[in-house]
Amino acid sequence: MKFLITGGGTGGHIYPALAIANEIRDRYKDAEILYVGTKKGMESELVPKEGFNFKTIRVKGFPRKFSKEMFKTVKELFLGLNDAKKIIKEFQPDVVIGTGGYVCGPVVYIASKKKIPTIIHEQNAFPGITNKILSRYVDKIALSFEESVKYFKYPNKISITGNPVRKSLFLVDKNSAYKKLSIDPDIPLVLSFGGSGGQKKLNDSMFHVIKENADNSNIQILHITGKRFYEDFTKKLKKENIVIKENIKILPYFFDMPEGLNIANLVVTSAGAITISEITALGIPSIIIPKSYTAENHQVYNAKALEKKGASLVILEEDLTGEKLNNSIKKLLEDEEELSTMRKNSKKLGKIEAVNEIVDIIEGMIE
Repeated sequence: MKFLITGGGTGGHIYPALAIANEIRDRYKDAEILYVGTKKGMESELVPKEGFNFKTIRVKGFPRKFSKEMFKTVKELFLGLNDAKKIIKEFQPDVVIGTGGYVCGPVVYIASKKKIPTIIHEQNAFPGITNKILSRYVDKIALSFEESVKYFKYPNKISITGNPVRKSLFLVDKNSAYKKLSIDPDIPLVLSFGGSGGQKKLNDSMFHVIKENADNSNIQILHITGKRFYEDFTKKLKKENIVIKENIKILPYFFDMPEGLNIANLVVTSAGAITISEITALGIPSIIIPKSYTAENHQVYNAKALEKKGASLVILEEDLTGEKLNNSIKKLLEDEEELSTMRKNSKKLGKIEAVNEIVDIIEGMIE
């Protein structure tokens, strides 16, 4: 059986694709899996590391405003369509799976025109433009949020599966995680991070939180700045003579996120689809600060979907201050009843079987 998977640009498109690919590999021992992406996208590094065959096509995202760049993009699109035709003709897939990003547009479109079974997966509450266009042509549409159903015109194609999350998230031994990360299990832990690349507004506000709690032994903070912000963050701490004690840890990047999430009492983060899927899969209360500069402002839609269900407190970047964030953290940690309610509501939203459901749909398409 041959499976062609495509999706790229950001981790939000790539990690779900890899989760699906790994589940297919587990189920079909003789599966041939080919991943199609772009040379410059993150997928060109991440996919080969996972041991999957990888090929590239030429394609660019459309600029938001009309400009000379638009003509280059159109030219690239036609090149990408030709590349997709060649790859599909050569590989002869039994099914094509797209997880979003402009790279999957030509591949999924060509596959649908050749009557090859196709499915797309949308990670966000507000869908990306590529998936909205492709929804017209594909056989099946898998969604992560109920809120996104209204943006698609073909309800008979839709299944609400949730977002695939990595299996390592559910294999953590909490006692080992506390020891590994040097965290006291009897003191509340706040885990804060602004996605894999960091978030300036969140960092600025967390600086105030850390400053206010530098001598507070009743809280533990694990803050991940993002590599590009770490040096400035630590310089500012030194400049203001803030001494970091054992209860506060500041890192540029965090390789042990499954462990950190499993022992966190409260998460402060942005509203990336993967992050939201992971915190709801584990049932963690959260304060979400959606990034204001994402495509179609999709992070705000993601965050509001959680707040609406009572699983999270949302603070928009335009309303965010260090004092407001510190007060919100303090208020939640002091109200165990509210935290417990948020925990239950978060867990209700978690879709731990998402990847199994998606691959079940794929199986039904090719039987």
